[in-house]
Amino acid sequence: MSQQTWFEEMANGIVLKLLIQPKASRTEVSGLHGEPLRLKIRVAAPPVDGKANAELLHFLKKKLNVTSSQLQILRGETSKSKDVFCAGVSRQAAEAALLVK
Repeated sequence: MSQQTWFEEMANGIVLKLLIQPKASRTEVSGLHGEPLRLKIRVAAPPVDGKANAELLHFLKKKLNVTSSQLQILRGETSKSKDVFCAGVSRQAAEAALLVK
């Protein structure tokens, strides 16, 4: 039985597997979604000129308490499905900061 997760642990951080919904009423975590499993984040900014990506990175920076240089979009720059690397962040820290209780 394979265990599906919305993140991939790395030696120096974590890769978050995200599904982004732009033009939402506010920026927030919406929960786990889809197959393969991804963490859905609603973003208030529109998907124009990188505004949604900038809003997403700003949101993650605040929620995970990291600097901008610790975050990098690895895949999905122009897609709703994104993989974001968070340097120095553990699985436990990501779950505590992002999972909807």
